[in-house]
Amino acid sequence: MNINTALILCAGYGKRLNPLTLKTPKPLLKLNDLTLLENTINLIIKLNIKKIKLNTYYLQDQIKEFVEKKNFKTEIEIISDGEKILDTGGGILNMIQSSDEDNFIVFNPDTVWNLDYLKIIKEMEDFYFSNKINNILLVVEKYLSFDKNFKGDFSLIKNFLKKESVNNYIYTGCQIVSKKIFDHIDNKNFSILEIWNKLISEKKLFGFKSQNKFYHITDLEIYNKLLKDY
Repeated sequence: MNINTALILCAGYGKRLNPLTLKTPKPLLKLNDLTLLENTINLIIKLNIKKIKLNTYYLQDQIKEFVEKKNFKTEIEIISDGEKILDTGGGILNMIQSSDEDNFIVFNPDTVWNLDYLKIIKEMEDFYFSNKINNILLVVEKYLSFDKNFKGDFSLIKNFLKKESVNNYIYTGCQIVSKKIFDHIDNKNFSILEIWNKLISEKKLFGFKSQNKFYHITDLEIYNKLLKDY
């Protein structure tokens, strides 16, 4: 089996990158003359995923105009969060409700994705379907992060994610989810962390280890360092 639809989260304010994001949405910031959004879309196309949905809210007209002008060689649907920003969980749920698919791969565009991720993401996808699970997060050990300020999100033990007093794994910004994990969700506005914490309590949050160097646009300081060093 394969994932047919990718979701890209593009609705956020990007406040940690002010003043740059006062006039430009974070997904349209550039690194090596390529926007973070285009970089993400290029990886998705290389993964042979047929459809892309991306959500918008803050400065959404700029993102819509960018996608229309680029005329990417894939099907891209832009879905607005609406009158209020829906947060990460609400944004994902809002996008998947308009799809007949059951499984989706989700990307945060503030990670600097490159073609080195193709192999590991395909392996994660194979693990997801072969084990018949409902979620999996691509994670990386802290020592591989360009940004050394990350405290870590999880501990990883045999593909199960936990939260402990010391956590050595960082969420990379790529996950595969099933519609099933959103069953019985009544809120429209919620963080994906609520879903993750529930799955952790049930010992059902899965992780997959990346060995790639992790570049993430955390804040203005890291962005400026990446402009020099990446």
